Amino acid sequence: MDKRKKSLSGQTAGMRGWIQAAATLLTNIHIPNFFKGKIYQGNAKTVCVPGLNCYSCPAATGACPIGAFQAVIGSSRFKFSYYVTGFFILLGVTLGRFICGFLCPFGWFQDLLHKIPGKKFSTAGLKPLRYLKYIILIVFVILLPLLVTNSIGMGDPFFCKYICPQGVLEGAIPLSLGNAAIRSALGKLFSWKCFILITVVVLSILFYRPFCKWICPLGAIYSLFNKVSLLNIKVEESKCIGCGQCSKVCKMDVDVVRHPNHTECIRCGACASSCPNNALTLDTEFEINKDGTLIKRPRIQYNPSKCDQCGDCVNSCPYNMLKTTDNPKLPIAGFCTLCGQCIETCPEKALSYK
Repeated sequence: MDKRKKSLSGQTAGMRGWIQAAATLLTNIHIPNFFKGKIYQGNAKTVCVPGLNCYSCPAATGACPIGAFQAVIGSSRFKFSYYVTGFFILLGVTLGRFICGFLCPFGWFQDLLHKIPGKKFSTAGLKPLRYLKYIILIVFVILLPLLVTNSIGMGDPFFCKYICPQGVLEGAIPLSLGNAAIRSALGKLFSWKCFILITVVVLSILFYRPFCKWICPLGAIYSLFNKVSLLNIKVEESKCIGCGQCSKVCKMDVDVVRHPNHTECIRCGACASSCPNNALTLDTEFEINKDGTLIKRPRIQYNPSKCDQCGDCVNSCPYNMLKTTDNPKLPIAGFCTLCGQCIETCPEKALSYK
């Protein structure tokens, strides 16, 4: 690990609040709708945003992935959402819970609440509650909308309707303030959701991100990819002095040295910033096994201006993973194991480690 990577990790952690604010603004770009009491319904609403952000928010740019997933599962015509599932896999494999730490509006909302001065409490002794979000994902997001349906075969979005506090914060409250008809229709469900929101607000002041740790099904989905995501936490064991400072500053209660890519890690970078010996980085390198030895390598980059399309790289691949294509911008395709044989073979040096 070099000083540049350490500096980048520290800068990312230091700019986190600004990145969260920018992500929240981009996710809710239609600000004037707050004063009009109506929802944006343009074409962008067919696209999911990465974080938890209510579709019914007047300013919402896109759709909430959890809401979209439930809408398909609860539909009388469809029972599986290939688009949203693919969306989860793509973001999970590339970023993991970095989305929770940097791109989720409700995560930022909890961070701001926790900055309110006052006594704070640790959640280290409440770790069993972490599993509650997986139960909520399975029961309220998947099973109930799928199995509990009305006379025409449609199921309710149970999590959005009965649990999610983001819906009442971003949707019901601002819409009711700007629309008299909606205000007159509010009832017991609105009161129940307000109770949940108030509870989450109070808990967020006392504990760090209780909703993310214990309730959020979106965080539960992204956490499944944390150990395999391209963006991960690297521990330089030769530099680690075992001081435990990284685990002390981790507000998600992760033992960073033993489990740097734990399912609860939101990639905030606090551990890397606090390490006195620069043993931690927020990185995108791969670990590959070459001749029984683990080697850290970044991705392979291709320079089309140097490539003469001779095909030597394809022929040299020891695993027969590569093939030529008709695309001049990407004449090579396949599943790469990062062995580096193609780089050594290329006569024009068109391939290199990024």
